[in-house]
Amino acid sequence: MPAARRRLRPPHRSGDLPARPPGRAHPPRDRPGRHDLRPSRRGGGHRRMKSVAVIGASLAGLYAARSLRSQGFDGRLVIVGDECHGPYDRPPLSKDFLTGATDPGRLALADAEEIAELDAEWLLGTRATGLDTGGRTVLLDGGRSLTTDGVVLATGAAPRLLPGPVPAGVHTLRTLDDAQALRADLAPAPVRVVVIGGGFIGAEVASSCAALGHDVTVVEAAPLPLVPQLGHAMAEICAALHADHGVTLLTGTGVARLRSEGDGRRVTGVELTDGRLLPADVVVVGIGVRPRTAWLTDSGLPLDDGVLCDAGCVTPLPAVVAVGDVARVDGARAEHWTSATEQAAVAARNLLAGSTVATHRSLPYFWSDQYGVRIQFAGHRLPTDTPRVLEGSPDDRSFLACYERDGRTTAVLALNRPRPFMRLRRELARTALSATT
Repeated sequence: MPAARRRLRPPHRSGDLPARPPGRAHPPRDRPGRHDLRPSRRGGGHRRMKSVAVIGASLAGLYAARSLRSQGFDGRLVIVGDECHGPYDRPPLSKDFLTGATDPGRLALADAEEIAELDAEWLLGTRATGLDTGGRTVLLDGGRSLTTDGVVLATGAAPRLLPGPVPAGVHTLRTLDDAQALRADLAPAPVRVVVIGGGFIGAEVASSCAALGHDVTVVEAAPLPLVPQLGHAMAEICAALHADHGVTLLTGTGVARLRSEGDGRRVTGVELTDGRLLPADVVVVGIGVRPRTAWLTDSGLPLDDGVLCDAGCVTPLPAVVAVGDVARVDGARAEHWTSATEQAAVAARNLLAGSTVATHRSLPYFWSDQYGVRIQFAGHRLPTDTPRVLEGSPDDRSFLACYERDGRTTAVLALNRPRPFMRLRRELARTALSATT
């Protein structure tokens, strides 16, 4: 994305409502702090859907708003986000941003012109606290509320935490504020860093910390990281990247507790379940995420590892759709960038239609950058699928491989082979799509 498109829109202060565009009247209020967004005075577009509230102002929420506008919705659009930042790209947080190769201004997903074209009201620094589905009312912190015709749930996920108190120097990495705090703690290089969790986020953080000259140890409870995603043979190759760059990988052991100095204010080490003690100046916890659904507990919506939706991202209430990390679409949650953007277009179409007229059927895809190696994966892999290297060499950390089942390709994996990977990914997507039509 060009630098000119990465300027962050100045955020509203927490608790402040954004100014409404010139020429637009304030909505009627039936009690202090209540914003009745139904019906809008704006005409045209979709007869029954006059106002939509998007809850979540990150990638999925932004793309949902864009999709609503591109599909002809010209009613009132309100976007609520609990962070004080405009929509920004999260993947660089564990990579270029952490190493200092990029800055916050280059993370923005939309520039000022694009934000203006959305013609939306932005409530940043505002947290949704509940959803009254009967009255189609979103409850906000500070006693405010929004009443609306349609709701897009895009609140994402939050990092899982270790039990017990959290001393200073212990970090999770999900938001820009998280990344800034971690980067500040890493500034006095070199320091001793322990990364808890060897998944993609943990591996990316370890890679960035190693590039900055820190002493890095990764602790993974499983016998080998990334086996569920890649299978044992390919996971071994990716795990070897740590050793290639001087990072210690400890597997098959968990964390018993965090050690801190006498007053408990600063972490000093990580005690493992096998009895070992790892000295640590900085600890990064990357043990997965949980969908942010607690605020929906009393909504009546079905919740089980996310908001349960059909294949079109539609909940049992057609006026409520869910996208991104918070959505469990057709029985599965896809915690990946591409899925969030694709789901947004499908959900917007179905929300405006009032029923499921489109479904999300794209091929799962994700990528990770570690130690100068781009790892790309696409497809539906089962544990019994057999990997086969098509070109290149795993020893060189540059190859293209496929996974096969009963003589057909089910998934594709590449290390530092982006062009052949994309070609095979397109072929696989066409095959998968034709098999479902």
